[in-house]
Amino acid sequence: MADTVRVRAERHRRWREEGEPAIAHRLAQIGVLGWIVVTPILIGLFLGRWLDRAAGTGLTFAGALLMVGAGLGAWSAWKWMNHA
Repeated sequence: MADTVRVRAERHRRWREEGEPAIAHRLAQIGVLGWIVVTPILIGLFLGRWLDRAAGTGLTFAGALLMVGAGLGAWSAWKWMNHA
């Protein structure tokens, strides 16, 4: 808990010194966040479709790896948003 308070105090100090980031900076952050989520999903989907074609299993691997990619993308986005 002390670490969280320390991190928030540091962020507040930086905000007072530097001011609010430009709108272009905020839009760039949103774009990066989108790619952080979408990229693992697409990789899982393409890898799953390739495995399904090779094994002749319909959509079994695609569905499973799509969910793994979604979980990995959400976890990566959460870690990126909460970095110190």
